[in-house]
Amino acid sequence: MIQPRRHLISRKKAIYPISDYLRSYLERYQRLFDQGIRYEDLTRYTNSVPLYDEQGEDTLWSTVLFSPIEQQEIHAQLCLTYALLKGYGDLSIAENLYIDRVDLCLYANTLPFRVRIVNRLNDNHDYFYVKRADANRVYGLELEHILSPSRIHYFIRDTTLIEEHIIGIPADVFMHEGMPEGRFDQVRLAKEFTKFNERCFVRLLGDMHAGNFVIDITRDFEKWHYRMRPIDFDQQSHHWRKQVYMPQFYPQNQPMIKMGMRCLVPENVLQYQREERALIANRVRVSHGRFEALMDVMSEDLIAPPENVDRLRSQLNQHYDTDRFTPCLTMGELVRVSILLLLERNSPANPPFHQRFVKDRPGTVALRNVRP
Repeated sequence: MIQPRRHLISRKKAIYPISDYLRSYLERYQRLFDQGIRYEDLTRYTNSVPLYDEQGEDTLWSTVLFSPIEQQEIHAQLCLTYALLKGYGDLSIAENLYIDRVDLCLYANTLPFRVRIVNRLNDNHDYFYVKRADANRVYGLELEHILSPSRIHYFIRDTTLIEEHIIGIPADVFMHEGMPEGRFDQVRLAKEFTKFNERCFVRLLGDMHAGNFVIDITRDFEKWHYRMRPIDFDQQSHHWRKQVYMPQFYPQNQPMIKMGMRCLVPENVLQYQREERALIANRVRVSHGRFEALMDVMSEDLIAPPENVDRLRSQLNQHYDTDRFTPCLTMGELVRVSILLLLERNSPANPPFHQRFVKDRPGTVALRNVRP
């Protein structure tokens, strides 16, 4: 049995600035605003206190406090920012809102702020995030918007990224507390992880361990439907190791892998992979040129060291048994070729979990010719 790597990513990623070319793309698709809060504004806090969860455990977030004069101005700007994010500047949606809390994440790479905003009429609340703008993250958000089943709301102001809160149960919490016991739900969950694994690898979205994606659960007329959504796009097309882009290789995700090995045979896995690739291909075709425009920009952008591109290019050529990646000089070109291969053929990007982790079992069919 092949063991997952303990440390797929060992170094923090540098922040890559938003290029003029990317900024033009964002302006074209109305992702740029000249109003709203700036990241630097929130760094003017005067004090902070640790934030604990309902069980009294440290969340590794700290609630930041501002002076009374600063607080009034900053809270007004945060309400405006929320109106821009959710209502495209319609300030009427913020009339009954107030800022309850601003938290700072002390362990994340870019030290993001999380804002809790509350409706004073019914105490309903929402969150949004204020982060340093990073090109990898922006490309990740755009690819998620185009290629995934979900739409993403965010915008850029200067060097600040404003990002919506993606609703769902954190996958690490779900794996610890909420894994289904019935076989029907286990099969559905394993199916969704298979499709999520395929989607991440095809678009080269890395670092999808259990702390970086959520489980969105919807009640269906037959039990439950599960969908997995990434919440951290920092490692979009940056690392050199191909396993970084495969959620199945993270030890934190092993409960999902083991359940998939119990519930799915290789034929099931191949079916779900082909389904997901067909869906991605269809989303590209109906993107009305948006995907092509994004690839034109991303292919010219430098969002990873050249040695990362060289090493990943070689691995992708070997993985797909092709030389189509050889001319690629940037991460964007690697993503473009990966999607072009998807559009041209229906074979899955990854062999079934069973072939990676266990020997053939009676009654199953293992694929012999797919490279791990």
